Amino acid sequence: MATLARHPQDGRTAPRRPSESFLMLPVTLFLASTFLALGYVAHILWPRWPDAPVAVDAPSLPIVIAGVIFNVAPGAIRVPVQRRPGAQERLDLVYLWPALTPPEPTRPPPDSPSSTSDRVFVTIAASGGLLSPAERLKTIYPRYVQAEPMIGPDGLTLVKFLDGSPYRGEDLAFDAGAPDRFLARCSHNGSGPTRGTCLAERRVGDANITVRFPSDWISEWRNVADGIDRLVALLRPSGA
Repeated sequence: MATLARHPQDGRTAPRRPSESFLMLPVTLFLASTFLALGYVAHILWPRWPDAPVAVDAPSLPIVIAGVIFNVAPGAIRVPVQRRPGAQERLDLVYLWPALTPPEPTRPPPDSPSSTSDRVFVTIAASGGLLSPAERLKTIYPRYVQAEPMIGPDGLTLVKFLDGSPYRGEDLAFDAGAPDRFLARCSHNGSGPTRGTCLAERRVGDANITVRFPSDWISEWRNVADGIDRLVALLRPSGA
């Protein structure tokens, strides 16, 4: 005799079989992960008021540029909106020379011609794949300089850029024995109060540190190189 299947007679739904519940588990997990991802994106993109800048006399801030951590005194940061910890695209700094301390808030503004002779201006930004200064000295600059270098003060090597080059009006100054430590592009003093400036660079990881100082200091370039060493150590005290 055939066995008849039993059906519920009271209108209630038959319980799910274990195999059906097992098949619903991946769908539930997918929906949950989707909602979590959407919530995270909404949190990141939701407009928020920017953090208030830190006071200039606050302790040093940990700021990350291109994955490199720098410890920066807030008083040295020129742009108030950059005066906050965390990741940033670039930093614009100013230090008194040779002490390498932040200027007092009561001193003349950094762009005043009367106040730039005792300061160095520093920019930290991602290198963006740009060749290091020493690599540019080998592969880029030789295309645009005059053939004969000159011997500058205290053994410094000086080379003039060609007039038709992208660096016209500038000289290339470097320590031939250690270009990684000192290499700068310098403009000449102009008429009136316009003073020439030099740009020296250091590479830390993927971050580029550019130091701007008066070109008159090139006669004491060894002191400048020592000062840049101290500046990097000040910004990166752990050396990591």
